[in-house]
Amino acid sequence: MAKLTQGSVKRTLFTMAFPMLAGTIAMNAYNLADTWFVSRLGTLPLAAMGFTFPVVMLLTFIAGSIGTGVTTLTSHAIGRHDQTTASRIVSHGFAFTILVAFFMSIAGYLSIEPVFRLLGADDLTLPLISDYMKTWYVGAVFMALPMMGNGILIASGDSRSASSFMMLGVVLNVILDPIMIFGWFGFPALGMFGAALATVIAQAIASLRLFYLLNRKHRLLGFNNGAGSSFIFSCRQILEFAVPAGFSMMLMPVSAAIITSLLSSYGHEAVAASGAASRIEMIAFVIPMALGMSMTPFISQNLGAGRMDRIIEAKNLASAFAIIYGFLIAIVFYLSATLLAGIFTEDPLVSSILTKYIKIISWGYGMMEVHRYSGFVFTGMHRPFSSTALNALRVLVLLIPLSFAGSHFFGITGIFAGRLITDLTVGTFGLIWVSRVLTRESTPGKPVPTPVYHG
Repeated sequence: MAKLTQGSVKRTLFTMAFPMLAGTIAMNAYNLADTWFVSRLGTLPLAAMGFTFPVVMLLTFIAGSIGTGVTTLTSHAIGRHDQTTASRIVSHGFAFTILVAFFMSIAGYLSIEPVFRLLGADDLTLPLISDYMKTWYVGAVFMALPMMGNGILIASGDSRSASSFMMLGVVLNVILDPIMIFGWFGFPALGMFGAALATVIAQAIASLRLFYLLNRKHRLLGFNNGAGSSFIFSCRQILEFAVPAGFSMMLMPVSAAIITSLLSSYGHEAVAASGAASRIEMIAFVIPMALGMSMTPFISQNLGAGRMDRIIEAKNLASAFAIIYGFLIAIVFYLSATLLAGIFTEDPLVSSILTKYIKIISWGYGMMEVHRYSGFVFTGMHRPFSSTALNALRVLVLLIPLSFAGSHFFGITGIFAGRLITDLTVGTFGLIWVSRVLTRESTPGKPVPTPVYHG
């Protein structure tokens, strides 16, 4: 059962990562598909769709943070060959996710108007937002379960199934979107309501597939053999990881909002260039993200098996890959910056700012991934608060202050330089910190680690 504790570390990591490449593409394709199809309805529906992103992102982060806890604990149990505990955590994790999604759905459904008016929605966009979000809230549980299940399948060494069921949802969404939005094949045109309905149906079918995989193939769902007891205890264990993971995730949109606000002082062109650059960056991050999604379950499972040697080797391999890959991508992006900018805009000012962004910030991509991998190692080592501290260091201590300082002294170039300095610094610090922790934990004669949750 503990597939990640045996065989070549390099082969195991990249065998896990390769199928996950489809999964990482799938996650980005969901929003891209919905946004593109809705954009065919006009500017107003597209604007309404834009208002939904922060709320959907918030709920997605909550579900993802619970998934982090379930995945880490399940991996550790599998590493100890403890099928009973693994089944208990997965079963209770499913129940906890459904419970949280249920209450969030009710609260969200009843607060659509005040929440979105607070975000700036007006009388023109609010009815469209309501059409989308009411349906989305009804099916919110189907949005949450696949996020958690994806990590569990990876923890079980079945990244191929993880990718396949994620891709199933995306393909169904792409097929159903035009049918339900525009009324193809005799189906009534439902507009924004149709976009949400297509997503809910696609995710519901993907959730059924997930249930089959976990229940039948991996035997990790069920309320027998102890899985039905100690629900509160399981939730407390999960929250040990979910709370710091959720805080770390929240830092991303908060920092993005602050930097966007700072860039807005340089005009709409600067904001447009930054938005386009973030989409270009996703191209650079897809491959290392696939490896990153495999790191936490690999580390946690080997922690449960007491294989610190494999954990250290995995950290070294992942860090080396991030640095080499990041350097190569930086060269490609630097040389093709003008061409990349031309794909997204014809405005010469936007193109100039976008080119400058790419040429400066891309040199930090490698160390940014080292920073992320260090966080994944900390989480897998059952040190979620260390991972959160590393993210807080990046955003609160470095990125935001350096961006403001750079803007004050060097203008928009200073903002981009602040991001580069942040990525280089926090990547280096994260690598040193996690290396020292692993060295200390691998001291000869040290007992096999037990699931103690500390920062």
